[in-house]
Amino acid sequence: MRSKYIIVGSSHAALEAAAAIRLIDAEGTLAVLTRDERLPYSPTILPYVVSGRSQPDDVVLRDATYFRDNAIAFVPSATVAALDPAQSSLRLASGETWHYERLLIATGAAPALPPIAGLTDVPFYVLRAMTDAVKLRHAIAAAKSAIVLGAGLIGMHAAENMAKAKVAVTVIELQARALPAYFEPEAAAIIEGVFARNGVRMLMGQTLQSVARHGDGCIATLADGMAIAADLLLVCAGVKPSIGFLNGSGIEIDRGILVDDLMRTSAANIWAAGDVAQARGLWGGKVVNGILPNAVEQGRIAGLGMAEDAGVKPFLGGVPLNTYSFFGEQAISVGRAGADDGLEIEQKRRDGTYRRIALEDGRLVGIATINDFVDAGIMWQLIRRRTDLSAVRSEFIADPERTGRRLMSQLWR
Repeated sequence: MRSKYIIVGSSHAALEAAAAIRLIDAEGTLAVLTRDERLPYSPTILPYVVSGRSQPDDVVLRDATYFRDNAIAFVPSATVAALDPAQSSLRLASGETWHYERLLIATGAAPALPPIAGLTDVPFYVLRAMTDAVKLRHAIAAAKSAIVLGAGLIGMHAAENMAKAKVAVTVIELQARALPAYFEPEAAAIIEGVFARNGVRMLMGQTLQSVARHGDGCIATLADGMAIAADLLLVCAGVKPSIGFLNGSGIEIDRGILVDDLMRTSAANIWAAGDVAQARGLWGGKVVNGILPNAVEQGRIAGLGMAEDAGVKPFLGGVPLNTYSFFGEQAISVGRAGADDGLEIEQKRRDGTYRRIALEDGRLVGIATINDFVDAGIMWQLIRRRTDLSAVRSEFIADPERTGRRLMSQLWR
C-alpha cells in the first residue's frame, strides 16, 4: 500500500495533524493507521467508561463519515512492527507493507510495568486503552477489594471509581505523596484526606516488593513486610512512549522521539507529536509532556509542516496542565505549581480551599488550586506567553481568575 501522507496513531495529535494536512492539501492521499480496533477516542475519557458514566460507542472523536468526507483512509487494527526510513516504508504486524512520502508518528504511550517480583505471574489490570477500561469495569463489578499501584491521575481516578462502587481500595504509592508531579505536599495532603474520608486507604512512600497469586486475586507484600490481599490489582505506575517499532530505524530517541520545534525527527520526512515526542520545554531542555493541549498543538504543527505550509509556527515549549475532579472536589495544576526552586510563592488556604501561585521575575510560572476555580487555559496561556504581571501583581494574587481573564482579553485582541 502507498500513501502520500501516513499518520500512525489515532488520538488527538494524529487527528489534529490530519485536519491540518487537509486544510492545506485536499487531494494528497492520506491514511491513518492505528493499532486500536475502534474509531478514535480520547484516553482522557477512559475513567468515565470505567465508572459507567460513558459508553465505549458514545465517545468517538471522529466517526466514519468524517474520514469518508475528508478522503482519509482510516485503518484500524494496524500495529506497526518496524519502520525503514531508507525505504520510506512501514511493516505491520500482519506482514503488510505501507510506503509513505511523509510520515507522522503519534502512537501515544503504553503502561509502564515496574520490576516487581511475581507481577507477571498474577492477574492484573492496566488502564490506557478502551479494551482496558471495559475489562476493568467488569472486574470492579465482581470485586470486593482492590489494590491500586500508583497515585498519579489514572490511579486516583480509578481508586475513586472503585470506592464509589463499594470496593475496599488501597492505593500504594512509591513517592511520599499523591499526584507528586502536580502538587506540593500540603495540596497533596488535602487530596489524600478527601480520599481517606471516602474510605480509600492511602499508603504513601511505600514500596511494593512482591505480589503472589491468591485465589483469583493476589497478595501484595510491601518492603516493610505488610501483606495486603485483594481481589483486583490495577497497575498505574506511569506510562512510556509506544516506540518499540523504531528499534533499528536510526531515529534519535531519548525518553521519547527527539524532535525540533517543528516536530521533525532526525530522519527526513518523518515527524512525531503527542505522548511519543520529546520536544522543547518552556523552561529549557526537551521533555515528554503528555497532556492534551500539547498533543493538539504539536499535531497541528506537524500536519502543517508535512503539507509544506509556509506559515507554520514553531512549538513554544511544553507546560504541564491538569484539571482534576474527585469526590465532588476540584483541583487544578498548571506549570511549575509544585516547585520551590528560587520562585516567589504566594499561598493561601481557607475554608476548604487552597491556592498556590509561583512567580519568577514578575511572571507566572505555576498555579495550583483546590476548590478555588481558575481558568486553567488562561493560566496556561499567561505562562506560555511569559506575560509580565509586575504592574498587576497584587490584583493577580488577590483574584487570579478575574485578572487573568482581563489580561487575556487584551492580549487576544
